[in-house]
Amino acid sequence: MRSQRSGLVVTISSTAGFAGQGFCTAYAAAKFGLEGWMESLAPEIAPYGIQTMLVEPGFFRTDLLTPESTTYAKPAIDDYIERTQQTVAAWNSMNGKQSGDPAQLATALVHLIALDKPPVRWAAGADAVSLLEQKAKTLLDQAEAYRELSSSLSHKDA
Repeated sequence: MRSQRSGLVVTISSTAGFAGQGFCTAYAAAKFGLEGWMESLAPEIAPYGIQTMLVEPGFFRTDLLTPESTTYAKPAIDDYIERTQQTVAAWNSMNGKQSGDPAQLATALVHLIALDKPPVRWAAGADAVSLLEQKAKTLLDQAEAYRELSSSLSHKDA
């Protein structure tokens, strides 16, 4: 891509890459890392005409939650047993009911990849858009909550 001075690096992440949730710690950590990698990679490769696109899908009706593709660890710590069981039951109840259509996702990806300026970050699915908006609001609220204290930490001569 550098030699041709063009290209697009597409990375599939997840809404878990910008909004963590309980009992998805390792998965979210990996996706958060992927998102940081892509954000840092983008300015490194931009001078060579290479773009990046980070895809953040919500829930799509795939085999992800089928009993054949999902194995849950047996709860081993008493403090977590009840919540683990509730989480597993919730995930199992979603199987086959996810709102996203993988075929429509594929069509949308083909469309976006063909653009001269594809999005740097794309929330795929109405649930992903809603979660991204909620996370953005939360981040702004957190920045505002301690704005005065946060802004008072400079050296006196700065």
